[in-house]
Amino acid sequence: MANRKRGKARKGAAVVVFLLIVLIVAAAAVGFMWRADYVGDQSDTNAVVVEVPAGSSTSAIAALLQEHGIIRHPLFFRLSSRMGGHDGAFLEGTYSLRPSMGYEIIFETLEGKRENESLTRVTIPEGYELRQIAARIAETGLVSEDAFLDAANNHTFDYAFLSDLPDRDNRLEGYLFPDTYFFYEGMSADDIINAMLKRFDEVYTDEYEARARELQMTTDQVVTLASIIEREAVGDKDRKDVSSVFHNRLASSEYPYLQSCATVQYILQERKPVLSESDTRIQSPYNTYINEGLPIGPIASPGKASLEAALYPNQTDYLFFVLGADGKHVFTTNYADHQAAMAQ
Repeated sequence: MANRKRGKARKGAAVVVFLLIVLIVAAAAVGFMWRADYVGDQSDTNAVVVEVPAGSSTSAIAALLQEHGIIRHPLFFRLSSRMGGHDGAFLEGTYSLRPSMGYEIIFETLEGKRENESLTRVTIPEGYELRQIAARIAETGLVSEDAFLDAANNHTFDYAFLSDLPDRDNRLEGYLFPDTYFFYEGMSADDIINAMLKRFDEVYTDEYEARARELQMTTDQVVTLASIIEREAVGDKDRKDVSSVFHNRLASSEYPYLQSCATVQYILQERKPVLSESDTRIQSPYNTYINEGLPIGPIASPGKASLEAALYPNQTDYLFFVLGADGKHVFTTNYADHQAAMAQ
């Protein structure tokens, strides 16, 4: 009996020792991860712009920092903030942060105790052309217009949606997504362009890609059509009707030419209110008066609403539209009615 008890005691002791070892190893692993996150990833010095909304809790900020790749473990960040007395001290604002900073520098930055990197706010309007985007960026003094255009036209950017573009000028036209950006001093033209391409990649979802396949269109064709819609539509209300006209023409044997004034204006690089006959005869792969179907590429950067209009047009029989005296488009299904609308 005594031997059995001693045997059970030895087994119990072994289990306790094993559990202690597991706990020690687990604690060491947790401690290692905490320490690694606390001091930051010293190999990653890339700056990331993070906007902290007013009233954000420590938990919300931790999730935001993880989303942007600044920290890895939100729980550790929250615990460190609480133990260090930082909760409730963080300020709203736009910050330039790096994974290499570590918690203490991040805490001080978010509390306004450490000078934040100089950030430049840049808004790219919907419908801007590549040349206009380059000029807008150059106005900030971050990079020159020539450097921006050289990078856009000659440098390589690793995005799947750029892999099958046809050979054309201004190859990134349409893909530099119009939005408000915060850029920091020292960013290169490649950095700025990558930020804009990344935003396009976020907006152009898998759902959009699937819908494009349903329409038997490539991403480039969708962006091209969306860019024309962006330049032709008068506000959000008639985007999908404008889109329906172009979709109907793309499917029409009687009216296979889109005849978009915006495509000719792109060639001219000016917004002429009325095109001349000679304008519509300019030899260019962008001229939709002399070339059937879509032009060779986008003519501007479309916003999300125009991308959706290109993918989800209204179902109509419209083949024509003209801007009326009231500043709204008049849509018609036949040429006689179109002429009557033009005469008004």
